[in-house]
Amino acid sequence: MPTKNRDLHGNAPDEASTVLLLIDVINDLEFDGGEALLAAALPMAERLAALKRRARAAGIPAVYVNDNFGRWRSDFRTLLNHCRRDGVRGRQVVERLLPESDDYFVLKPKHSGFFSTTLDTLLEYLRASTLILTGLTADNCVLFTASDAYLRDFQLVVPPDCVASIEREHTHQALEHMRRVLKADLTPSTALELSRAA
Repeated sequence: MPTKNRDLHGNAPDEASTVLLLIDVINDLEFDGGEALLAAALPMAERLAALKRRARAAGIPAVYVNDNFGRWRSDFRTLLNHCRRDGVRGRQVVERLLPESDDYFVLKPKHSGFFSTTLDTLLEYLRASTLILTGLTADNCVLFTASDAYLRDFQLVVPPDCVASIEREHTHQALEHMRRVLKADLTPSTALELSRAA
């Protein structure tokens, strides 16, 4: 717990025991396998958008935890603008999951949302104890972030309908690993009791 300064300087909410993480959803999908991932990501994005609306109504903040794709001079807004351009493969996914003014943003240089980022500090200020992990890809950045969250003693919720990978089988394998090893709750998004989780 922060001992000197517990306030977020006007950002809301000041405290939230449950936090929704949207991992790498602001993504141009311009890479090998991106077309296959798009096919899985579009229906996932619809379900995640609905979950995000429900979470917002329950007072659960959203944190976009996004790769910087090696662009060390970029920021989140620059990345968002790039992904919304005409002809960008991932645009349809991004348009379904546009951030709102009070959402939080963390840019990451590697797979895990915790590695060399401010996520630890943000979650400490929010006094979070449960993380709902969603996004891309289940077998890579979601899994790495979940592993690091587990090591930090967070309770994990990973709705299977709100993650995707290039290969469906890889999603299933990653989810089973998170359930078995990381003790993740795999309740589908539509069945989550968000009013009690907040």
